[in-house]
Amino acid sequence: MAWLMRIAGVTTYEQLHAWSVRDREGFWKIALERLGIVFRKPYSRVLDLSKGVEAPRWLPDARMNIVESCFTAAPNAPAILSQAENGPITTTTFGELEALTNRVAASLVRDGFKPGDAIAVIMPMTVECVAIYLGIIKAGCAVVGIADSFRPKEIAVRLRIANTVAIFTQDIMVRAGKSHPLYANLIEAEAPRAIVLPAGQAIAVSMRTGDRSWQDFLSTETHFDALPRDPTDCVNILFSSGTTGEPKAIPWSHTTPIKCAMDAHFHQNIHAGDVVAWPTNIGWMMGPWLIFASLMNRSAMALYNGVPSGRAFGQFIQDTKTTMLGVVPSLVKAWRNSACMNGLDWTAINLFSSTGECSTADDMHWLMNLAGGRPVIEYCGGTEIGGGYLTGTVTRPCAPGIFNTPALSLDVVVLNESGTPTNNGELYLIPPSIGLSTTLLNKDHYEVYHAHTPIGPQRETLRRHGDQIEQFAGGYWRALGRADDTMNLGGIKVSSAEIETALRSVPEVLETAAIAIAPGGGPSQLVIYAVLKANSTATRDALLPKMQTAIKTDLNPLFKIHDLVFIDAMPRTASNKVMRRTLRDRYLAQS
Repeated sequence: MAWLMRIAGVTTYEQLHAWSVRDREGFWKIALERLGIVFRKPYSRVLDLSKGVEAPRWLPDARMNIVESCFTAAPNAPAILSQAENGPITTTTFGELEALTNRVAASLVRDGFKPGDAIAVIMPMTVECVAIYLGIIKAGCAVVGIADSFRPKEIAVRLRIANTVAIFTQDIMVRAGKSHPLYANLIEAEAPRAIVLPAGQAIAVSMRTGDRSWQDFLSTETHFDALPRDPTDCVNILFSSGTTGEPKAIPWSHTTPIKCAMDAHFHQNIHAGDVVAWPTNIGWMMGPWLIFASLMNRSAMALYNGVPSGRAFGQFIQDTKTTMLGVVPSLVKAWRNSACMNGLDWTAINLFSSTGECSTADDMHWLMNLAGGRPVIEYCGGTEIGGGYLTGTVTRPCAPGIFNTPALSLDVVVLNESGTPTNNGELYLIPPSIGLSTTLLNKDHYEVYHAHTPIGPQRETLRRHGDQIEQFAGGYWRALGRADDTMNLGGIKVSSAEIETALRSVPEVLETAAIAIAPGGGPSQLVIYAVLKANSTATRDALLPKMQTAIKTDLNPLFKIHDLVFIDAMPRTASNKVMRRTLRDRYLAQS
């Protein structure tokens, strides 16, 4: 930040942020040079707004493949520090990772995959997973990211939406000594042809005809020239829940990773030689974010292939000398409750970063003390942003659970239901910015993000995001959760409609409404309101485990029901929509 302030010719951070919004082209030109973005053909200009701020075109006329910008570090520099549960820590250099990436890309081209093909990845974050992810993009194809916790029905929906032609997976996944199916879930989801990696020494399942083992698939060719692409071409299809049952399919382009790397460099202060850890998965945006944020900044990522809630993960952070540790607030709460991280040496950590849920200040203050008072950079964004819109910087005073700046080159406004600026209301983005999505595969992008939005206080065109934010004097913010019917549970975004659809299989229930409550501004908890069928004698204690099983089977086992409340009838609007906000207010008032 200090370097950028000198380049921009300003003396305060507030002036710096104002300049980055006022001169977006100038800011991003400097960021591209600072990050060392590799182009096969240079861009004619940074930003083309001829179609309006709702449809910006970044880096027109350029040809590039963003994977080439991931390998500008010295070949012998550490790229990945990895450890499986109960295993040793291994180091993979940039040269070794690039060679494995090239073998994946060469194998895909040899097998007839074409630029633009959508290829899914459902597996834990391992060295092989990172190389597969980068190899798919280097071959000109697009990764379909699906979390390994999803059940077959949800996997099938995502494969269909993305028009997936192939898939990489593991035979099983081992967590805390227990085996969980991956390949079997894909068979049940009727997935396309698969390349299967072993969790252990050999593949532990029988494979379908036409599927291939990782060993048989992988070429020995360690050199591959990246296929140059247009900056707008898709590199990754990720999914984010909206207020309807089907998830939004959000394409990332070759410019989206630039947003990941910029945020990491300037806001999380990640530099060459750092070690970055963030427990995540390739199916959530923080998985790709971690890959680009570390490699494009010539730093190493630390990947722990196991459960992050125990002391073994903390020991891994200590032994890898992690310098930036990313967290989800519910994970921090679990560490604090179990005291499992007490007594570890985390003095190598320069700062923490937190995303996915609303933070509790007490928990974040406790986390800071584990590393001698290092600050927490709060980070609030989304898949359709490619990073954060509210975050922090160590060049301003930091407070636990509080954002102290919008992200560079982005500005925001908080409005009430009448569209008037307020200190507590719904936050809107003021576009454009690199990273902001411009298309959706299965929905009308303009309708989702721009239609019927209010006009900004300076007559700006605004972009909807859906978060409820409280704004304080001096440029500080606190997240209050979702303003719409979408919630974050354990750092995973899911819609009320998706949960309610899963609960339809419970026979005693006529209707349900899923809400999230965040007591004290902490992580969201799932509450189900239920209307029973006529003459039903079901009890709360009998129904709650049935509902939990339905969610586990049809949606995601990570979504835990905090409470179940019976109600005679749902509160509804004049147009017959369930008033979930009224239910939230009612629950909090009675708690």
